[in-house]
Amino acid sequence: MIIRPAKIEDLVTLLDFEQKIIEAERPMDPTLKTEEKINYYSIKDYILSTHTEVVVADIDGEIVGSGYGQIRDRKEFFKQKQLGYIGFMYVKEEHRGKGISQAIITYLCNWFKIKGLEEIRLTVYDKNPRAIRAYEKSGFEKHLIEMRLDLKN
Repeated sequence: MIIRPAKIEDLVTLLDFEQKIIEAERPMDPTLKTEEKINYYSIKDYILSTHTEVVVADIDGEIVGSGYGQIRDRKEFFKQKQLGYIGFMYVKEEHRGKGISQAIITYLCNWFKIKGLEEIRLTVYDKNPRAIRAYEKSGFEKHLIEMRLDLKN
């Protein structure tokens, strides 16, 4: 397995991964639109960006996983001016449990270190315990809890 930066030629596969992520997360989030196709990311722009590193896991020429690391500015009251943010984590179902997510996270952590960042954050649905365990295995800790109240119901 090779973890490498994504190329524009990978875009079709990455757009498919994005839709699979959305499909898996729709039952976890009643606020997502269900009647139309949506996109979370500007993957093409991210690939071309200098502040975002989109990566893929490649096994014998087949892309089996993805993720991105993005440098984000912080508000002035934080100690660090920027932080790293990880998103777009996806591994094809038949390749889960093989350490691919961990390899992608390790690659992105090293990219952030090279960029001089000291902190990485991500968001994950509370109703996604498998993803939470994978992130905790990489050393992430729960930090904030986002809560919502549905005023319609």
